Amino acid sequence: MIRHIGRFLGVAALCAAIGLPAVAAANVVNVYTSRHYGVEPIFERFTRETGIQVRFTTGSDAMLRERLRAEGRHTPADVYMAVDAGNLWLAGEAGLLAPVQSRALREAIPTHLRDPGDRWFGLTRRVRTILYHPGRVNPQELSTYEALADSKWRGRLVMRPSTHSYTQSLTSSLIAAHGPARAEEIVRGWVANNPTLIDSDTRILETLAAGQGDVAITNHYYLGRILEANPQFPIRVFWANQNDRGAHQNISGAGVTTHAPNRANAIRLLEWLATTGNDGFARSNHEYPANPRVASHPIIAGFGNFKADTVNIGEFGRLQADAVQMLNRAGYR
Repeated sequence: MIRHIGRFLGVAALCAAIGLPAVAAANVVNVYTSRHYGVEPIFERFTRETGIQVRFTTGSDAMLRERLRAEGRHTPADVYMAVDAGNLWLAGEAGLLAPVQSRALREAIPTHLRDPGDRWFGLTRRVRTILYHPGRVNPQELSTYEALADSKWRGRLVMRPSTHSYTQSLTSSLIAAHGPARAEEIVRGWVANNPTLIDSDTRILETLAAGQGDVAITNHYYLGRILEANPQFPIRVFWANQNDRGAHQNISGAGVTTHAPNRANAIRLLEWLATTGNDGFARSNHEYPANPRVASHPIIAGFGNFKADTVNIGEFGRLQADAVQMLNRAGYR
């Protein structure tokens, strides 16, 4: 059974009022999550298989981090779940997440998809790559994120604004790969090409399909969702940077909160999501499983094999402030 955690905050408030930490419950785990796609069915499955009820509340990554910070040791939250490695890194650096020593998690999740200090773990992979309209672009013209700074793409690019974490993490990956000077040259090249900026990957793909742009950078699963509803949708995937570091990938992932009242249940949920439940968790949003032993949804398996960048994704958090400053200097709005 799943319940919204907000219904149980009265207990947490009472504990805070009398100076006690939040009260643990025997068969409950409380989750703060910004990942809202498909969480309810997968949490229901976890409850059926383990007998542990999942109570959850949703919100933006930043809002949930601030809530954890404000609640301190009185928080009812056991798990913080986020949709960008930078957000998980920020939570870890703020002391909101506690290290978890788990053989199951270490064996299931590759090193580059988890925190070196074991405070958070990637559960699904989100690959941000190049999408194109095959009626207007020959895939042989495409190669890398860097090459989209070439003037031949002027007026043909559709991208996400600089304020979104997806853009910031992609820019952080450029800094990690090239250093700040070269990364800024690339970003300035994108800006010089006067991209259309749309704050929705779904609308970006619809814009390409409508002929109002030729090439875009989006997360792969947005196309997977559209293709499930409309297999004739004309946009195609191009895996970027296959001759060097590989396509940029991010994660949705989770960590156990520092003051988790139900720590054992929280660890059990993370271990289950990384192993038994990893297929359903990934497939619910057409993401790639973080566990390399788990098969992908058939639609995205149809996108073909590709090489992914294996830089530790914690770098996206460490370099986030630098990336934001660079985007501002380059005039990327």
